[in-house]
Amino acid sequence: MNKIKLMETVLRDGHQSLMATRMTTAEMLPIIEKMDQVGYHSMEMWGGATFDAAIRFLKEDPWERLREIKKRAKNTKLQMLLRGQNLLGYRHYADDIVERFVKKSIENGIDIIRIFDALNDVRNLKAACEATKKYGGHAQLAMSYTISPVHTIEYYKNLALEMQAIGADSIAIKDMSGILLPEVAYKLVKELKEILKVPVEVHTHATAGLASMTYIKAVEAGADIIDTAISPFAGGTSQPATESIVRSLEGTERETGFDIELLKEIAEYFKPIRAKYLQEGTLNPQALMTEPSIVEYQLPGGMLSNLLAQLKLQKAEHKYEEVLREIPKVRADLGYPPLVTPLSQMVGTQAVFNVLTGVRYKLVPNEIREYVRGMYGKSPVPISEEIKEKIIPNKELFTGRPADLLQPEYEKLQEESKDFARNEEDVLTYALFPQVAKDYLTSKYSK
Repeated sequence: MNKIKLMETVLRDGHQSLMATRMTTAEMLPIIEKMDQVGYHSMEMWGGATFDAAIRFLKEDPWERLREIKKRAKNTKLQMLLRGQNLLGYRHYADDIVERFVKKSIENGIDIIRIFDALNDVRNLKAACEATKKYGGHAQLAMSYTISPVHTIEYYKNLALEMQAIGADSIAIKDMSGILLPEVAYKLVKELKEILKVPVEVHTHATAGLASMTYIKAVEAGADIIDTAISPFAGGTSQPATESIVRSLEGTERETGFDIELLKEIAEYFKPIRAKYLQEGTLNPQALMTEPSIVEYQLPGGMLSNLLAQLKLQKAEHKYEEVLREIPKVRADLGYPPLVTPLSQMVGTQAVFNVLTGVRYKLVPNEIREYVRGMYGKSPVPISEEIKEKIIPNKELFTGRPADLLQPEYEKLQEESKDFARNEEDVLTYALFPQVAKDYLTSKYSK
């Protein structure tokens, strides 16, 4: 077996998981050249919530961040996370927007695009996968990992083969909640390696305290790449620490060969940044706690803080445990969707409504109605007639690929944004977050 490869997440998932994606480009740039010397397989630094956070809270241009990091990372591939047909927003976009967005991402410096769909509906991955390959990027298709009566090892093997068949250059096991158990990881990776021709990457979170053990077993089973975060932004709802994983594999046939002194220097650079965010309260110490019961509830870290915020608004924090118990029930009712954006937020909100009203499905958000109709794609298990009747009485179901209902929309969006968008990147930013982008771009260009 070859040396294990590491993907470094500090510039994206590390700070997204611990402090709502608030690290600024100015904080990242001084250390990129050092990070570029480590020998990482790739650095994840874009996609996920970085785009939204950059324009909404940091008043920064995410495209500019990408270009500036690219200038400094001469040896290491840059990686991003993309939500399939949802791109980085919260709805399905027409295929022309998907293609243009992927093209511009690659032109501006992205090498590897990790593409996932919240429902593991491969139809929702196809347009982004094809565009990535068309423009010379590496299309990594990710399976959203979850536990349910249907999500067996066989289920994931079939899904991985389907992904390979539509052109995946590699496959990722994306365990967004940190619930992949070490033994299961070993078996899953081993069996995937036996049937796939493409590399397998494993992504997890340290939330439940399992992640380092899971990685060691995944590496033993033959995983090609694992995702880690430099120590100041590791642990808790983030990934295991890069240095700890590097040390734990020293002396084995799969050791990384990384220079631990160089990693220490990088960690020293990030320590004051972490301290600053801790002090101002952006980094919540609770995000660093170990929460073993997450394995039952399966909630991604961001969803927990979201739920607490929702209950606080309603002055109903004392209902927190009850809502946590309601979530698995709602998930079963809805055909066991994996709890990942946007479904984690949707299921969480429905559970809050069920508990606060005292009557299940008395109040149903529009997104849940659309999901039950089939507008997000196919649920892993068909939804029972009884639940359908409660949520969308007498409504027609849709069984196709949701994006097939969308007309090309780039020209319309270009026209709408002509007063404040100066280039194609600006139009795409507007396509994803219309109101926020309009405010951001207007103020950016008026300076």
